[in-house]
Amino acid sequence: MEKAETLEEFYSRKFQWIPENLKNDLGHFNIFCLKPYLEGAVKSVPYRRRDFYKVMLVTGASTVHYADRVYMVKKQALSFSNPLVPYKWDHLNAHNGGVYCIFNPHFFSNFGQIHQYEVFHPNGTHIFELSDEETHEVEAIFEKMQEEFSSEYKYKYDRLRNLVLELIHFGMKIQPAELQVNQRGNAALRIASIFLELLERQFPIDESHSAIQLRTPSDFAEQLNVHVNHLNRAVKAMTGKTTSSLVAERLLQEAKVLLSQSRWNVSEIAYSLGFTEVTHFNNFFKKHVNLSPTQFRKS
Repeated sequence: MEKAETLEEFYSRKFQWIPENLKNDLGHFNIFCLKPYLEGAVKSVPYRRRDFYKVMLVTGASTVHYADRVYMVKKQALSFSNPLVPYKWDHLNAHNGGVYCIFNPHFFSNFGQIHQYEVFHPNGTHIFELSDEETHEVEAIFEKMQEEFSSEYKYKYDRLRNLVLELIHFGMKIQPAELQVNQRGNAALRIASIFLELLERQFPIDESHSAIQLRTPSDFAEQLNVHVNHLNRAVKAMTGKTTSSLVAERLLQEAKVLLSQSRWNVSEIAYSLGFTEVTHFNNFFKKHVNLSPTQFRKS
């Protein structure tokens, strides 16, 4: 699975430079204009996940691939992208333009749970086609954002967070008008596919990614904002396996890799895989492999 594009990779791809303030106590925020493609060629944003949030006003016809859905934007739209779900934009005419802001999760640290808003839920509505009047309102918010971002005001980042929230609430208050959605599959397929994405993105484990955060079906259900029973039914329907068995299979696969290839001791491996006690890890491994971790490592 292709890894999520980082902020460093985004800046390098788009601008061939990397800001010095990507990692600071305030988090990262920036705002950009979408320049019209006057040469008339169809332009695409590659289909992949990003490890940052993006809120965008885009004008002009577009096709948007978002997870397993395809949105057809006829004229202009407000979109919300999050680090959990891959997406791709195909701009269909020569004069697409707009404006967008990007920020990492740390930007909202201690300022609320940004991922709890429906526009950032994996199964929420992420793209809102706008009327001309609504477009002017959104443009005005982005203009305030650009003005604030360029200012020397001491607390400008607090103001910018408020303006991001204003865009979020604007999107949630309007209904998706004339938005054509082609859903390949059903809700169960979407939930199961995003569960598998969340599971897989925790690996491989290394020094920079040293402990998984989601380990139980309840952990995944909370992240997906669905009831755990709903998640279990969706996963079972789509894969024929239980949520717990899929998690266990992936943990076992990574355990074998770490025991074979890393220099970590068994306790360190157990911790990295989310086991609070090394004995629990030993019992788990022996149940599935008929060997203890130490025996497997020596074999």
